[in-house]
Amino acid sequence: MDTHRKLPKILWVACAVAALGGFLFGFDMAVVSGILPLVTKQFALSAVQQGWFVSSALVGCIVGVAVSGELGDRYGRRRVLVLSAILFLVSALGCGLLPTFSSIIASRILGGVGVGIASSMVPLYISEIAPARIRGRLVTYYQLAVTLGILVAYLSNAFLVQTVSGAIANTSGWLGVWFHDEVWRGMFIVEALPALVFLLGLLGIPESPRWMLQKGQTAAGMALLNRFVGEVEATVDSESRRQYGGAHRSSYRELFSPHLRKPLLLGLLLPLFSQFCGINAIIYYGPSILSATGVSLSSSLQSQVIFGVANFVFTLIAVWKVDKLGRRPLYLIGTSAAALSLVVVGGSLYAENTQGVLLLAAVIVFLASFAFSIGPLKFVVAAEIFPAHIRGRAMALSIMVMWVADTVIGQLTPILLEGIGVAFTFWFFALWCVLAFVTVYRLLPETKGKSLEAIESQWQSQK
Repeated sequence: MDTHRKLPKILWVACAVAALGGFLFGFDMAVVSGILPLVTKQFALSAVQQGWFVSSALVGCIVGVAVSGELGDRYGRRRVLVLSAILFLVSALGCGLLPTFSSIIASRILGGVGVGIASSMVPLYISEIAPARIRGRLVTYYQLAVTLGILVAYLSNAFLVQTVSGAIANTSGWLGVWFHDEVWRGMFIVEALPALVFLLGLLGIPESPRWMLQKGQTAAGMALLNRFVGEVEATVDSESRRQYGGAHRSSYRELFSPHLRKPLLLGLLLPLFSQFCGINAIIYYGPSILSATGVSLSSSLQSQVIFGVANFVFTLIAVWKVDKLGRRPLYLIGTSAAALSLVVVGGSLYAENTQGVLLLAAVIVFLASFAFSIGPLKFVVAAEIFPAHIRGRAMALSIMVMWVADTVIGQLTPILLEGIGVAFTFWFFALWCVLAFVTVYRLLPETKGKSLEAIESQWQSQK
């Protein structure tokens, strides 16, 4: 049976290369946590300059996502990913080598553009080359790569500061500057290696066959789709495309048509929920919570590594179960557990009961719930619920909401903490988890095992 055939090597290679974009996404956003104190000291940064150093990459992210949909639908997924790889490489080298603060900021913005493009195009590319039966797992590898990138950034920072810097203390020249005198430059430069591997790997993998078919490259697109998903599934997809696809012109206006209202709502709300569920507050207060429960942490770098490991490990659950349980059950279970755990966290803090195991257990349950549902499934669902001809633009819009929500919650959280207190802030986040549960329960049909064309025809039939 074609359904159980061995997966082709080209599929695994293409997915692995594309997932490097997720790794760089996670690394680029996390590496700055260890760099900020060192840069602040060297350049004597004010509070405003520190904020700009951190948020400049976010400005680039929003720009990158804004242009990725148009570029991806017009020029192809792979070409746009090549652009993001070049930006990652230029940014890593620029931040590590350029002398002035303003030039480093410019490099950070370029890196942010690369992050924005990758956050939209990588899950989209993987979804378009994946066989239906394992599409959820393969797209979830992207989120796994993001968490791995975050973890490696934490480990890399700790290793450079605690081991490398001391070992080359008496070394002169550029090596001494990069990895001892101004070790934060070395933290940036390390990113150039995976960025170069990403760029070279992209030059060796093919374009998305479904994008090729959408652009009228029928023979080449079908031949490539056969290699990725097998002849049986490719034939079924082709028939569905002929029945429902037709000739379309890409336009954001179509996203607001009646038959796409549900997918549009899901594409906008799931990334919004992923930021308003409280993950940033847990990460921020996590070390303090661990310390209060008796876990000894000698430094903030070690605490970051602990939470990075937890996030990575729990994401493996999504990889394992997303194509067995399905998107809908996994999301409903995850949001329920996340809401309950946040209620417990808030209750423990309200009662000032921070010494027991209950608070620590609630934090771990929340991290697990986010990592196997709320975190990765927004990418899986957004990458598969939109029609082929508008998928790039729709995905970009969806990820744009994620970045804007990230900015809003970053500004809102300190206000909530000061205004209503820590406990009520966590209960506020729990309410958003409940809203996420209701939204998925009401709007999201199960998509596991269905081809992208079959999912598209399902929305078309609701006209």
